[in-house]
Amino acid sequence: MKTGPRFRMPFKRRFYKKTNYKKRLGLLLSDKPRLVIRKSLKHIKAQIIKYEPDGDKTIVSADTKDLGKLGWKYSTSNLPAAYLTGLLIGKKSKKKKIDGVVVDLGIERNIKGSKLYAVVKGAIDAGLEIPFSEEAFPSEDRIKGLHIAKFSKEKGEAYKN
Repeated sequence: MKTGPRFRMPFKRRFYKKTNYKKRLGLLLSDKPRLVIRKSLKHIKAQIIKYEPDGDKTIVSADTKDLGKLGWKYSTSNLPAAYLTGLLIGKKSKKKKIDGVVVDLGIERNIKGSKLYAVVKGAIDAGLEIPFSEEAFPSEDRIKGLHIAKFSKEKGEAYKN
C-alpha cells in the first residue's frame, strides 16, 4: 500500500465496496428507521434498523428462512418469496408501532422489477409508509408467481424423473 502525505486511503468499508458513506449519511439525516434489504443467492434478508450513536440497532428482522416456518415449501430465492418477506417484515413492524421507513438497498444495483423492489412492495402492502415510485415494482403476475407456473407447465415434463 502507498503511504505518505500525498496519498489518502479511503475508509476500509468503502475500499472493499461494502458501504457508501455519502448515501448512508443521507439516509441517517432523514431521522427515520431504515428498511435494509440484502440478498444472497439463496435467501433475502430484510431488517428495520434505527441509528443510535453507540451503533445501529435492529428493531425488526425477517428472512426468507422464516417463510419455511410459516408453511412456504418453495424456493426462497425467487420473487414471490421476496414479496412475502416484505409482507412479513411489514406485519412485524406494525406490531412494534413503526409506521414509516426509508429504503436502504446498500450497494446493490437498482434494477426495475427486481427482488429488492418486491420486498418493498410487500412492506407497502402490509401498511408501511415508504416513499417510492410505482414504476420500480414488479408486475402483479410476477409477484403471484405466474411466470414460474407458466415455465413449469411448458418445460415441466423435461425435468420429471
